[in-house]
Amino acid sequence: MIPLNELIDKEGNVYEMTCVAIKEAAIYSATDKKKEIEDEGEKVVSVVLSRALNDEIQYREDTDEE
Repeated sequence: MIPLNELIDKEGNVYEMTCVAIKEAAIYSATDKKKEIEDEGEKVVSVVLSRALNDEIQYREDTDEE
């Protein structure tokens, strides 16, 4: 289940958080983590969105510096 109330109430850059969640979901889907999540009766996107909303995903902004 997607936590809509938390998504609506989230302060900060929701677009950035959503982009991070999409990338994290793609990583999960390409690994054994997807099977683990689905075996627990959950959906990858719901789990990742919950983690993103609870600030459990660490990320850094890419820069074009060389």
